Amino acid sequence: MNKTTKETVVVIGASPNPARYANKAVRALLDHGHDVIPVHPAVREVQGVPVVTSLEEVEADVDTVTLYVNAAQSSKLTEALLNLHPGRVIFNPGAENTDLRIALERENIECLEACTLVMLATGQF
Repeated sequence: MNKTTKETVVVIGASPNPARYANKAVRALLDHGHDVIPVHPAVREVQGVPVVTSLEEVEADVDTVTLYVNAAQSSKLTEALLNLHPGRVIFNPGAENTDLRIALERENIECLEACTLVMLATGQF
């Protein structure tokens, strides 16, 4: 991905709690000028951005999905992620899911086990 290009980024597991890494990621992505689509089944807004309750509600072309949910939760999203067909999926620490990664890579979706916050801070996003 071009580090200077504005991306559409889906944050799965977005949180309204500013102490949570998923919330910090939303803030950092916004600070870097990206379009952010937070996803959470029970939250209406994160950092002033409207939240969608499921991936099926995402209508935009998605460059990156960043995961902040555990493997048990993300495994339920396999079909929706494949249908969304993002350019890449970032598995943040604690969100690793080998089976999901393999399914995504079979469809030529780039997968990274990395930290979105570190990537943004170091210009690697």
